[in-house]
Amino acid sequence: MSAFATATAALFRDPNLAQDALWRSGGSGAPVAVRVMLRRPDTVTGFGEGRFVTDSVMIDVECAALGTLAPGDTFEVGGVTYEVRGEPLRDALRHVWKAEAREE
Repeated sequence: MSAFATATAALFRDPNLAQDALWRSGGSGAPVAVRVMLRRPDTVTGFGEGRFVTDSVMIDVECAALGTLAPGDTFEVGGVTYEVRGEPLRDALRHVWKAEAREE
């Protein structure tokens, strides 16, 4: 394991940064316990001459914990279910999946 992979794993174990979640491929099937970082940044979207600020939900999860992540997958965090929207992206080192999600 590289130093970066070790550091990433340590961040996801930190209770101040990450939390427990259940991941389901395609939103159904057997749940898999993972650690996620849940972020809720405001997003600015342009439309014509207007700009709109909207809420968003971003979920980060270790690639090593899942292997693959796809639209329609769900994460249950603290009793709330989030569905992955759009194509998830990996960071440059392929250690972390970053996915936009919406609360179901």
